[in-house]
Amino acid sequence: MSELYTQLLFRPLFNFLIFLYNTIPGGDFGVAIIVLTLVIRLAFFPLSIKALISQREMNKLQPKIKELQDKHKNDKPALGQATMQLYKENKVNPFSGCLPLLIQLPVLIALYGALQSGLKPESLNGLYSFVGHPGTINQIALGFLDLTKKSPLMAILAGALQWLQLKQSTAAQAPTSKNEPISPALQMSKQMLYFFPVMVIIIAWNLPTGLTLYWVAATVFSIFEQVYINRKYKTSSA
Repeated sequence: MSELYTQLLFRPLFNFLIFLYNTIPGGDFGVAIIVLTLVIRLAFFPLSIKALISQREMNKLQPKIKELQDKHKNDKPALGQATMQLYKENKVNPFSGCLPLLIQLPVLIALYGALQSGLKPESLNGLYSFVGHPGTINQIALGFLDLTKKSPLMAILAGALQWLQLKQSTAAQAPTSKNEPISPALQMSKQMLYFFPVMVIIIAWNLPTGLTLYWVAATVFSIFEQVYINRKYKTSSA
């Protein structure tokens, strides 16, 4: 399993990072991480947008789901079957909201490994033949961030941006009328609005700054994704 992870995830990611580090003027590994984040998020942009749209469509189905809950309140198996049938008829995937996180997890794991050992000279032996050897890697990003060390400032920034992203997502899921029931997704978003950003700060506080930088860049991208969807829905409903 370890060899599979190395060959299919860690090594390609590390080589791509080194390629970016060699290619981008200035030799800044932090900029390479930001560019890597953009490339990954752009590659999965259609899937992420689809997940956000599916989440909005689920919110529209809440009145019908409430009717099903009242109809099958004493029969949970029938309720589950009827709810899944409703999702199927409306082409909605209730699990699509987990997709962005599932996309990021393998990258986070591989990037953590790269920052833990990849910046050491001996780790550069794992480069592909077509990736140039950079020599000594400058681990100071943007002139002041040591990518291998912890950064309380970056941890707080990651938490603040996560709060902004959740706040934006919660507002987008708000009911359009007083009679419309609150969706489970909205209830969860409200519960996570303050809890999750605090958890992000605690976790990021103990991680290498390079990994926190990736999380910050990914969160900023998520915010722009949400803005895009909001504008698209406003335009289509106008």
